[in-house]
This record gives sequence, structure tokens and C-alpha cells, in this order.
Amino acid sequence: MSEPLFDPLVWLILLPLAWATLALVLGPGRGAWPAIAGLTAQCWLAFDLAQKVGAYGTAGHAVGGWGAPLGIDLAVDGLSAAMLLLTQTVALPLAIYARSYFKADDPAGAWFWPLTGFLIAGLNALFVSADLFNLYVTLELVGLAAVGLVAAGGGAQQVAAALRYLFATLVGSGAYLLGVALIYGVYGTVSIATLLPLVTDDAPRLAWIAGGLMVAGLMLKTALFPFHFWLPPAHGGAPAPVSALLSALVVKASFYLILRLWLGPLQAVLPAFAWLMAMLGASAIFWGSWQAIRAVKLKRLIAYSTVAQLGYLFLIFPLLAAPGALHAGVMQVFAHGLAKAGMFAAAGVLIKATGQDTVAGLAGAVERLPVTMFAFTLAGMTLMGLPPSSGFLAKWLIIEAALAQGHWIIAVVV
Repeated sequence: MSEPLFDPLVWLILLPLAWATLALVLGPGRGAWPAIAGLTAQCWLAFDLAQKVGAYGTAGHAVGGWGAPLGIDLAVDGLSAAMLLLTQTVALPLAIYARSYFKADDPAGAWFWPLTGFLIAGLNALFVSADLFNLYVTLELVGLAAVGLVAAGGGAQQVAAALRYLFATLVGSGAYLLGVALIYGVYGTVSIATLLPLVTDDAPRLAWIAGGLMVAGLMLKTALFPFHFWLPPAHGGAPAPVSALLSALVVKASFYLILRLWLGPLQAVLPAFAWLMAMLGASAIFWGSWQAIRAVKLKRLIAYSTVAQLGYLFLIFPLLAAPGALHAGVMQVFAHGLAKAGMFAAAGVLIKATGQDTVAGLAGAVERLPVTMFAFTLAGMTLMGLPPSSGFLAKWLIIEAALAQGHWIIAVVV
């Protein structure tokens, strides 16, 4: 593992912590420019890291020169590099958007910048963490920062949604941590690299229980049906920049972690849950779509569409024996992340311009705000999977992987 002073792996974590701290020092609502400058640098770092991973396959860093088991290892491969790239490229335009969205006296924007910095730092750290316990720590940082962003406005509905979100976060993290403790009790390590050859098909029953607990907790944090109860109030009631961050990035963190466990240390245990997860994913698609159609408020409609779109991600688990399924999942993560960030941002502009937060109240917005409506429609086409959008390509890849393995029922659901 290399130890350069200017290692992108380290600076992708330190930079958001630095501008989040600076935003705290500057005071409420004054951290926009440090955040935008920091995120610009982070985009460059993420692109640089992606190029290195493309050239060499993997990259790593032992924090302080001490690797596992005494120290903290950071590692990145193609999957984590892709998630880092998505995070920075979504967060930067949303930061620019948030600067004009929040007014100086807006209580919802008072703590937006420091909380967003801690959120991005947590996401970046999660994507490069190389042991199960550090993944828990970063997952908690992401969850608590997200809860703070939802509650920042101080309204009764926002606080209620934040408390519901906090409950889901704590229960989900608790289940995951209990699973980590069981894994440590069985194998004496939480290092992903060390666990990889140890967990086999004849793993003890405790390892299977641990895998089930970890996945169940992460499904709750991902808001997979029927554990989605917290998502529509949180995403639908938060300010538009917060909703965009939560929907585009935060729910992907726990999905990424399930995928990382599946492809890594628990690959001998977790496939037993593949069809259960696909069944829940299919249910999420139908339920989320139905609730979105019935929604009266615009942002609640978008929030329920997130429930549906997350369902597509869980359809890939019975298909992961073929490499095309992983590519389909990553494409769906990117398509949904970019489209949902754009859709929530456009919705925020529409609601502020018209003073209406209902779907019916947006009548005539096409004439008044044609560019915003075009962006909203383009994002909607991507989420619906209409050609030639990236959403269409993602769903097409899922269908190809399903038919290649004879799982026609998944192709029908898509």
C-alpha cells in the first residue's frame, strides 16, 4: 500500500470534514463557498482516483502507516471508485443549487453546510473502508448527518419525519452491529480481506444469523419495501437540496454495503437470501409506483418513486453469478442518482416559483418555467426507463442478465 502525502483516498475524507468544520466556525448559513470550493477539489480527486483504479485495478492506504489488524486500512476498487465519483459529481451541483435555494434567514439552511460536509465525509469514508466495524462507524455518521438535515427546518412535520428516520437509522445500525459482533465472535476479525477465505459454505450457524442481521438492518436503512415507512415523510418533507442528497446518495450507501458484503466476506452466506430480496424488490416496484400515482403532493410523489426505483436494485441479487448483473446495478445506481437529484432540484424551483406543492397546483408551469419543466421531464423519462436514457440502459441490462440465466420472471417485472 502506498503512503503518498497527497493520497486521494485520504483527502476525499479530510476535505469535506475541513469545509464542514469551517462552515461551523463561520456560523449558520455561511459555508456555501468553502463547500463549493471543497467539492470542486473532491471532484478532481475522485476522477483522478477513478483513472488510477482503471489503470491498476485497486488502490489502498494504511492510515498512519499502520495496517490491519492494528490500524485502519482504506481500499478502493472499481465499484467503490464509481460510488465516490457519483457522490462528488452529484454533491457539487447540488451545493451550487443550495446556495441560491436557501435564503439568509431560512432556518432550514442554517446548518445545511456543516451537516452536508459531515454527510459527504461519511459517504466517502464508507466507500473506502476495509473492515466491517469502520463501515458501521461511517454508516452511523451518514445516518446522523442525514437525520440532522431532515430536522434542520425545525417544523413539526420535519421533526416528526426526522425522529422516524432516526428510529430506522438506529435500529438498522444496531442490527448491523450485532451481526458484526457475531462475525467477530466466530472468526476473530472484522477485516474484509481476512474474512474472505474464512467464510465458506459450511460456515457455522452464527455466521448465517450474522449475515441475516446485517442485511436486514441495511435493508431498513435502504428503505426497501416493507421497511420504507420512514422514507416518504423524510424525503418529501425536507427542503429540496436535502431531499436530493438523501434520495440520490444516502440510500445508496446501505445498498452499496449489502453489495460489498455479497461480493466479499459473506459471499458464501448471503446468496441464500437472494430470492427473498428480489421478491421484496419487485414488491417495492409495484407498491412505490402505485403510491406515486396516488400522491397529491409533488415531492411525496418523487419520494415514492424512490421506493420503486430502489426495488430495481434488489432484482440483481439472484443474477450476480453473471458479470452483467453487477454492471446493470451500477448503471441503475448512477441513472437513479443523477435523475433523482435533478428531479428534486427542479421540484424545489417549481414549488418556490408557483407557491404550490401539489401536482395539480403546477398547471401552467410549462409556460412560466419551460427550462425547469424540461429538466423535470427529462429526469422523469430516465426514471421511467424510456429510451435512450440511462435508466432505459440500466433496465435493459437487468433484462439481459435475467434472460441469460433463465430468470424470465425478473425480466417480466422490469
